Amino acid sequence: MTEIKHINNEKNGAFEIYYEGQKAGEMTYKWAGKDKFIIDHTEVDKAFGGKGLAKELVFAGVKYARENGKKIVPLCPYAKATFEKHNELQDVLF
Repeated sequence: MTEIKHINNEKNGAFEIYYEGQKAGEMTYKWAGKDKFIIDHTEVDKAFGGKGLAKELVFAGVKYARENGKKIVPLCPYAKATFEKHNELQDVLF
């Protein structure tokens, strides 16, 4: 079972993912104005690899963007590749 926690302040933030109570990884971002954020890093600990946790982090960022009228700039290679593979996410791209 996974849990995602969102940490946000005026300059940057992160989505942290926990797997069975242990922190497994995070996706970090920086705000670029009030209407968009830049995903700059996505990482999942090797011990939790192969479970789709990084993808869950990107999807959590997309959900947040949709619910709050924000756009995303995916500079992180993993996030960028995820957006390219999933056309249904592209409505939040800047």
